[in-house]
Amino acid sequence: MYIDSHCHLNFPELSDNLPAIREAMAASRVDRALVISTRLESFPAVHALATEHANFWCTVGVHPDEEDTQEPTLDDLLTRAALPKVLGIGETGLDYYRLGERTVADMAWQRDRFRVHIQAAQQTQLPLVIHTRSASEDTLAILKEQGEDGSPKSAGGVFHCFTETAEVARAALDLGFYISFSGILTFKSAQDLRDVARFVPMDRMLIETDSPYLAPTPYRGKVNNPSYVPWVAKQIAEIKQLAVEEVALATTNNTEQLFRMPKST
Repeated sequence: MYIDSHCHLNFPELSDNLPAIREAMAASRVDRALVISTRLESFPAVHALATEHANFWCTVGVHPDEEDTQEPTLDDLLTRAALPKVLGIGETGLDYYRLGERTVADMAWQRDRFRVHIQAAQQTQLPLVIHTRSASEDTLAILKEQGEDGSPKSAGGVFHCFTETAEVARAALDLGFYISFSGILTFKSAQDLRDVARFVPMDRMLIETDSPYLAPTPYRGKVNNPSYVPWVAKQIAEIKQLAVEEVALATTNNTEQLFRMPKST
């Protein structure tokens, strides 16, 4: 069995076709999924998916690239994190990819938002779901500044949809975080990322779709969905020279451990 540790089933590309997606998940042996929050305004829909379906769970958070949105306070996150089936805080982090005419200094609001999420995770002891793009140095620095060092008071979490270097992966692992790989790992142009996956130990690795985006080969260019996550496991199995069932078991166990997700019955 597989778990999709990061998907956006509330997005219209997927929510409008949910019964067929759930059938496809069952056929592909993807028995659970974690639905990730990106805005407070859409959190009710995210949470509804988790409460209405026994094999879905969710997170609460505001994506760093969301600007025209309700700014989350610590109380906003703590209140929602206390609801049933909320297993994580995020996705959160930093994204400097679309600076435009702005400077990194202009993105102080992102860094402040990130700190609020880290504080919420530490108070609830729920893991962080980290998004970092063109901002890994500041992402790591703020995690350290806020006491995310792998100690008992840390929340820990996962660097999702990892596309950074082996050095960034090593730094994240040293802070106690997991690394999650998406369908990008299957792209022909992603040899550097496959080298990173070879380096990351199996006991610290998750798999995800980040659907509806980043469909893996052989579905690249199509709308992604959780039933495609076994293709990520297949690529990892080839990289690690393991049986795909070993990758499925390890990543499932890792997801259950990190998010304290109930085991499949």
